[in-house]
Amino acid sequence: MTKVTNIAFIRAKSGQSEELGRQLLALVVPSRQEAGCINYDLHRSDADPDVWCVYENWHSANDLATHFALPHMQAFVALVPTLVEGELDLRRFSMVSLPASQDA
Repeated sequence: MTKVTNIAFIRAKSGQSEELGRQLLALVVPSRQEAGCINYDLHRSDADPDVWCVYENWHSANDLATHFALPHMQAFVALVPTLVEGELDLRRFSMVSLPASQDA
């Protein structure tokens, strides 16, 4: 299985950054508890407080797909139109280097 990285860049609508941050933070614990989750981390831009980033790694593409179908994610997706400016910028990556723990 190929591990999958998903990086989401999310811009809050004007005046909605704090609420967006609360909603994103509420996803961290349940996402980290999912069987396929390696890590799930929330970041906020130092240069623009309306820009948030979720950096997540999953054991497989199926695990990521399952994650998006779960109730906590579906509830967040329903809030997106009220909190997010434009579209979610989701970028998926596959690791091409060996993890540091496997270096020779």
